[in-house]
Amino acid sequence: MMKTRNKKTILYREIMDYIMIAVGMLSYCIGWTIFLLPNNIATGGVAGLSSILFWGTEIPIYVTYFLANAILLVFALRSLGLKFCIKTIYGVMILTLFITISRQIFPNPTILTNEPFMACIIGAVFCGVGIGFGLSFNGSAGGSDIIAAIVNKYRDISLGRVILLVDMIIVTLSYVVLQSWEQVIYGYVVLIIIAFVLDQVVNSGRRSVQLLIMSEKYEEICERITTEPPYRGCTIIDAHGFYTGSNIRLLLVVAKQREAGLLYRIIDEIDPNAFVTQSAVMGVYGKGFDKFKLKKHHQKMMQELKNSSPK
Repeated sequence: MMKTRNKKTILYREIMDYIMIAVGMLSYCIGWTIFLLPNNIATGGVAGLSSILFWGTEIPIYVTYFLANAILLVFALRSLGLKFCIKTIYGVMILTLFITISRQIFPNPTILTNEPFMACIIGAVFCGVGIGFGLSFNGSAGGSDIIAAIVNKYRDISLGRVILLVDMIIVTLSYVVLQSWEQVIYGYVVLIIIAFVLDQVVNSGRRSVQLLIMSEKYEEICERITTEPPYRGCTIIDAHGFYTGSNIRLLLVVAKQREAGLLYRIIDEIDPNAFVTQSAVMGVYGKGFDKFKLKKHHQKMMQELKNSSPK
């Protein structure tokens, strides 16, 4: 019974990953092809390179975008794993399809053509949300997202910062074709907004909470929390009530912020009179949460200490 339930949960999460990646790619396509590209505003990554080649040589952007990402994915396969690459390939193919359809239906969009600053802001928000959705659900739009994902895997550096540094160079190169520093500056604004929106979207999915639960039915609550979604662990803490003078048991539960509603439902069903406090935690590392990210010299130092310690 438990194995069947776990399989259904895993299947549901996989399906939701692919659906949300597609939603993210649609958002990115709208921002890039409707707002940025027609207004000659460069963005970063493979999309930026595709835009530059389109403006200079009129090579279709979906051709350059697809080929460049195919090359990057070959190098990403070893570092990021097959699961990430499969979803990234899916994201790249979906985005390529959306771009092709968008360029055929709207070859010359006229939205905000006389207001480039508003176009760059709105387009950047759409692009940032799209990239954030892709990365939050274990995929990406390819390009510099792949580079950022590799760096973020081994270093505690935000995804938005890595993408910003990589894409600054590409946006600057757009001057070669556009011959306008004004358009380059608009491109810088796009990068900053994308980086900010991206971090907000990704971090909102990684926020965690800590619950302290006081209830006489703590054993039943623990049993439900550990055997039902979201399948979190419980720690029982012995405590002593100052006013009542009685010994009590506190439950400590750490979960993702989006899982808090499920935990409250379980608690309310068992003990509506339970006393619960919730607090935000800055970072949670370990099984079921984020992995530890240590710099190489820290890992080397810890290994040397381990080797030099007496057995």
